[in-house]
Amino acid sequence: MSVVERYRAAEGLELRANAVIDGLLAHRSVRAYLPEPLPEGTIETLVAAAQSAPSSSNLQVWSVVAVEEQDRKARLAALAGNQKHIVEAPLLLVWLIDFDRLTQLGKVAGRAPHALDYTETFLLGAVDTALAAQNAVVALESLGLGSVYIGGIRNHPAEVAEELGLPPRVFPLVGLAVGKPDPARAASIKPRLPQSSVLYRECYNWGEASHDAAEQYNARLRAFQRQEALPEIDWTALALRRTAGPESMAGRDRLKSILQRRGFALR
Repeated sequence: MSVVERYRAAEGLELRANAVIDGLLAHRSVRAYLPEPLPEGTIETLVAAAQSAPSSSNLQVWSVVAVEEQDRKARLAALAGNQKHIVEAPLLLVWLIDFDRLTQLGKVAGRAPHALDYTETFLLGAVDTALAAQNAVVALESLGLGSVYIGGIRNHPAEVAEELGLPPRVFPLVGLAVGKPDPARAASIKPRLPQSSVLYRECYNWGEASHDAAEQYNARLRAFQRQEALPEIDWTALALRRTAGPESMAGRDRLKSILQRRGFALR
């Protein structure tokens, strides 16, 4: 995969190349799927790949719910902002930060895992869950499948928890729609910020060059938007709009209180 396709510019980068790197550079979000069921063993393969991701202290504090029933997908889609590709995809994986497993094991052993109450451990769970999900993405793309992350699963996490029967201390971190991409509705590779805007040597150093790189990226993203018949908007304007305040967070500004009600103390 040409670096030009990832950055939409001749970056002058000397990248090492192999099949794995080519696959990673070719990643794109897929929101259009063929109405085909997944081959037998696909879910188990993706979970095995996910379990092969690093796990801090080998705590393995995540789980995943595989949702294939159409009615349930439709209810979850409504909770996640009415994203139609959730219903169209044959599979929705909901990735969970799961502290219930260790809580129950602690009860049996008579040793309460008090460290689960701390913000550090919640962050550990979020990192491990995200690493597992991304391993699954790499695996499914190697099988010719496509996917898109569903952050909207956090719009109404209490309702999602009820729909999936989640006990306390289990939190739906992110969804992942999975299916066979529809070639008639294929998306292009979305460009990313130039490396000069994200890569620093030895010390962090945001400066004029980084600012200029972000401005260059605005033009490249607009070209992508025109190609995909999307509304044109600079990345800087979009990013600042999406981070303007609680009104821009689709209800996720309430997550701390919801987490605490679900048994995460976040000390």
